[in-house]
Amino acid sequence: MGEKMGFQNQGFMRLSGLLFLSILVLCRADVQYYDFFLQESQFTKLCSTKNVLTVNGSFPGPEIRVQRGDTVFVNVHNQGNSAVSIKWEGVENSTAGSNDLIQPGRNFTYEIELNDEIGTLWWHATSAWASATVHGAFIVLPAANEDYPFPAPDHDQTIIIGEWFRQELTEANQTIAPGQADAYTINGHPGETTGCSNDTTFEYQVDYQGLYLVRVINAVNETMVFGIASHSLTIVGQRGAYSRRSFTNSLTLAPYQVIDVLFCANQNLGHYYITARPSSSTTRSTTGILRYTTTST
Repeated sequence: MGEKMGFQNQGFMRLSGLLFLSILVLCRADVQYYDFFLQESQFTKLCSTKNVLTVNGSFPGPEIRVQRGDTVFVNVHNQGNSAVSIKWEGVENSTAGSNDLIQPGRNFTYEIELNDEIGTLWWHATSAWASATVHGAFIVLPAANEDYPFPAPDHDQTIIIGEWFRQELTEANQTIAPGQADAYTINGHPGETTGCSNDTTFEYQVDYQGLYLVRVINAVNETMVFGIASHSLTIVGQRGAYSRRSFTNSLTLAPYQVIDVLFCANQNLGHYYITARPSSSTTRSTTGILRYTTTST
């Protein structure tokens, strides 16, 4: 009888401990508020200027950065000319009505309750034409009482692989076929391969022997290959969850896929190309630059 009671007490203590930890996480969870303003903005790329639909005037759009377990309210004000809705990739729970179109001149507040999601998610417009410029990262960091299940990085960087079209994108472009883009971008920069002197190149500065977490989002509707010259990558997360670690020299990302990787800045002083290209082509690509600020003595 005493042995049975002992097992029951141990089970009760374990259950109480789990409940305490759950309550502790909930108590430390926070509520975050964001305002998104859908608006037409002028951008000059590929030697021409055009109007595109943006969020808060930026391409890519603003990054949401919260902690595991938070509740996030995103109030989307549609100041554009067309009805748009936002999709939250990798989020399990969002408010009722989130699939409804937000008409011009109206607003809608998305309520997103985070549970087990961790790492990198992202958001984008549901229609193909608007999604080309209306998208951004949704970063879920560990809660205040949590650690990474891998060595803590010195810095983390989001990289969004995008595409750019010379044509004006409107509701008439409801389907945008793979390979139709005139250029690809890294965080909105077309890089050195476009032949236009006014185009900019994404630069990422790192310190020698630093450990970096890079969150790679493929916002392109085709499979893309991503890599950093002379640097190996360790995959640590995918689709809003940690994953078993694996090692690679490059990433192949399906349309709309997200992969989190670690890399160590252990090469010689200098700069190295960051590249992104469609898997169907070895000639069409965009480039960025990884630049070392210090090196070993």
